[in-house]
Amino acid sequence: MPTLNTQEKRSRELVLAAFHQIAERGFEGLRTREVAAEAGVNVATLHYYFPTKEALIRGVLEHAMSRFRTTLAAHGSPDSQLRNHLRAVRRLLQDEPQLGAVMGELALRSARDASIAALLRETYDAWHATMRGLLRRAVNDGELRPELDSDEVAALVVTTLTAMTLPIAAGPQTELALRQLELWLGLRPEPAAVDAST
Repeated sequence: MPTLNTQEKRSRELVLAAFHQIAERGFEGLRTREVAAEAGVNVATLHYYFPTKEALIRGVLEHAMSRFRTTLAAHGSPDSQLRNHLRAVRRLLQDEPQLGAVMGELALRSARDASIAALLRETYDAWHATMRGLLRRAVNDGELRPELDSDEVAALVVTTLTAMTLPIAAGPQTELALRQLELWLGLRPEPAAVDAST
């Protein structure tokens, strides 16, 4: 990982402080003064890096989506990339429950806040486009059924994974939905590891 310069480091500290506040207190509990204090700076410094609350939320959302991007492998066949993405998102949300809490909070807030709705729409549009491209490659490679509409299936994948961030939807139902999605897509199970000792 490249070394961050002082400004990048300070910006990251402020974003992480805001991220933690939203995870612990909800969007309504986000206080810029407390974000600045947690990062060890004053409010004027916070406003230098993030002139508006929307800019700070954009930083939080970019951080959250960077965590989700770690679940997309850059190599392997398209169907294995998709299968691994589904499973890695599930693990990520189990390992980092704050991530789901923040995304859920932002999704709920977006119903009442047009600027957050626009930020989320932009984020989900990019995620949808990535999934659509992956699905098209899988269909072209003969790994998924050709009658699948890549655009519609991408929407289904993103919607299913997004639902995992909502407290009411998280849990056993999500596991069932993901398993059924894999079966419906016809994703092949990963090959079993060969035991060299036998």
